[in-house]
Amino acid sequence: MIIKKLVVGPLDENCYVVGDEKTKQAIVIDAGDEPDRVMEIIKDHAFEVTAIICTHAHFDHVGAVGDIKRATGARVLIHRGDDELYGGVKDQAAFWGYDMNDLPAPDGFVDEGDEINAGDLTFRVLHTPGHSPGGMCIYGEGVIFTGDTLFQGSVGRTDFSGGDMGKLRESFKRLLGLPEDTVVLPGHGPETTIGREKRENFFIGEL
Repeated sequence: MIIKKLVVGPLDENCYVVGDEKTKQAIVIDAGDEPDRVMEIIKDHAFEVTAIICTHAHFDHVGAVGDIKRATGARVLIHRGDDELYGGVKDQAAFWGYDMNDLPAPDGFVDEGDEINAGDLTFRVLHTPGHSPGGMCIYGEGVIFTGDTLFQGSVGRTDFSGGDMGKLRESFKRLLGLPEDTVVLPGHGPETTIGREKRENFFIGEL
């Protein structure tokens, strides 16, 4: 498995290109900005991108979706719970003072338990609402891409439209039940592990 992380955009969002070294099939997770840099990695590894996954539909995580879809033909997948957020992403960006183009409509919706494959790699969708209604994590192969649900030492905000503190608590507790050696690759900031977050995350005190 090849995982390439790019920190993109004005909010330093983590975009991940995840590929199967053998088959060269890949997925892109949270294509937030700077599509040229993302495409450079895809071309350097001769990846065939089969899906563009949005862990949630806030503007800083989806800004490059249209460009990468046009360049690769990959399917755009979100959780249905964030369909409304996804459709209003241009207004979200404007609220923060940024200009964004309209996004292509999602090609499909994924939900709890669905599998996403990249060659011989298999990942499972975990619906983890709280930061947003359709927030989800992508789990498999010893890693979990947590979007803005779980960070090193912290969790996502709930004061945006659709945020829910009660649901975030449940999602957080669920993630802490994963194997402790699971590598956490969040939507912002450095990687961590489930074990570290069980010991050190401030949100433990909020449960």
